[in-house]
Amino acid sequence: MSLTTVLLLGGAAGVAGITIGYYLRWIVSLGKKGSMELTIKQTMLEAKTQAQKVIEEAEKKAESLLLDTKEDVKQREIGMKKLEERLIKKDELIDKRQSDVDREAENIKERIVEVKGLKDKVKELEVKAEGELVRIARLSEEQAKEQIIATIESKYSEDFLIRMQKLERDGTEKLDRRAKDILATSIQRLAASTASDIMTTNVPITSEDIKGKIIGKEGRNIRSLERAAGVEIIIDDTPGMITISGFDPVRRHVAKFALESLMADGRIQPAKIEETVEKAKGEINKIIKEKGEQAAYEAGVFNLDPRIISILGRLHFRTSYGQNVLQHSLEMAHIAGMLAEELGADVLVAKAGALLHDIGKALDHEVVGTHVDIGRRILEKFGADVRIIKAMQAHHQEYPYETIESIIVQTADAISGGRPGARRDSVENYLKRLADLEAIANSFDGVEKSYAIQAGRDIRVFVNPEKISDLDAKRIAQEIARRVEKELKYPGEIKVNVIRETRMIEYAR
Repeated sequence: MSLTTVLLLGGAAGVAGITIGYYLRWIVSLGKKGSMELTIKQTMLEAKTQAQKVIEEAEKKAESLLLDTKEDVKQREIGMKKLEERLIKKDELIDKRQSDVDREAENIKERIVEVKGLKDKVKELEVKAEGELVRIARLSEEQAKEQIIATIESKYSEDFLIRMQKLERDGTEKLDRRAKDILATSIQRLAASTASDIMTTNVPITSEDIKGKIIGKEGRNIRSLERAAGVEIIIDDTPGMITISGFDPVRRHVAKFALESLMADGRIQPAKIEETVEKAKGEINKIIKEKGEQAAYEAGVFNLDPRIISILGRLHFRTSYGQNVLQHSLEMAHIAGMLAEELGADVLVAKAGALLHDIGKALDHEVVGTHVDIGRRILEKFGADVRIIKAMQAHHQEYPYETIESIIVQTADAISGGRPGARRDSVENYLKRLADLEAIANSFDGVEKSYAIQAGRDIRVFVNPEKISDLDAKRIAQEIARRVEKELKYPGEIKVNVIRETRMIEYAR
């Protein structure tokens, strides 16, 4: 074969191959196109089915939500209807109450008018009655008033007395019961010594020869000691004892300390005596300060000025009716604290007022005035709390009771001073007080006789029943009590009993 033929055959074969390949590609393309259209149609069918399901589900949810909404609206409509009914009822009730209030206001107005009218009528009647009384009796207005009061008093005196007695009995029983409970509790909680101090101090000696040394040549040593210490030295036949006598306990203790120092030293002569007395005064001042601090600590009273503490310590050497004043004040502080706790008062103020109530007695021999006034000036000068001053100043009723603590301090003073054996009084003062009590009672008109009993703490007064009524007896008892408080000085309290007896006597013959 020639090259041309080969080339033609090769060209024809290539054209045929190309034609066959294109045809085959076309056939393949047609197959793929059919497959894609089928897939698209299937996808669209599935999408329509899914959409239909979603639509159905949405419709179901919408129907359910609509039903719920309708039910909620229905319930709200029912609630609104009930609320509307309640509001209507409230409006009706308010309208009814308003009408009642208006009606009551009208009634009140009418009553006010009636009361005013009655008051005017009463005033007119009073004016007419007073004018008529003055016209008939020819008395002044004041005299007529006194006569009317006297007439009513005499007419209704028995009713007044019965009511007074009933009120006094009921109130007194309750108050007495409560007061006794408080006082008994306070007294039982405190047990204190009631040993009384005396006006002399005894100094033991080792031998009788020392008495001659103390007296000295021509008595110069004893005179020097008495002059330096301000006391009286009693040297008698009493064995083993020298007595120091003096009104001021501080001086007695200074003399005792000096005498003991001189006897221990053995050198007793005027110069040495004066030196020892001065030294003893310094030691006593230390003791005074220590006693004041100890008392304040035991009473639980702090933050006091040191100068007040020093003056307080001087009470250790001061007595009242034989009772040590500092011990009495300390005992009072404990009692006042317990009473304040029971009554809900200020415990610290009550304790401080009780502890310092007699501080003026430490200087009453040196400063003019009562011990209460002196104590007030001391506390004011050294900046004590005003509440403490008010609490202490009324314990002898020289000042009014301004606080409950002042009453507590006065009560504690009466308890401490009234303890059996706490205080001693001379027989002369005791008898004089009894005589004065009976004299005061016998000075009243209508009193037949009187007796002071129970150590002067109780006085019984017998009155004439023909001259004195029950109401007059009550007045006499009050007036006797006031005069006793004003004219006599006594520890504790005095009970006044006025007795009115009516006796009918007949004889059978």
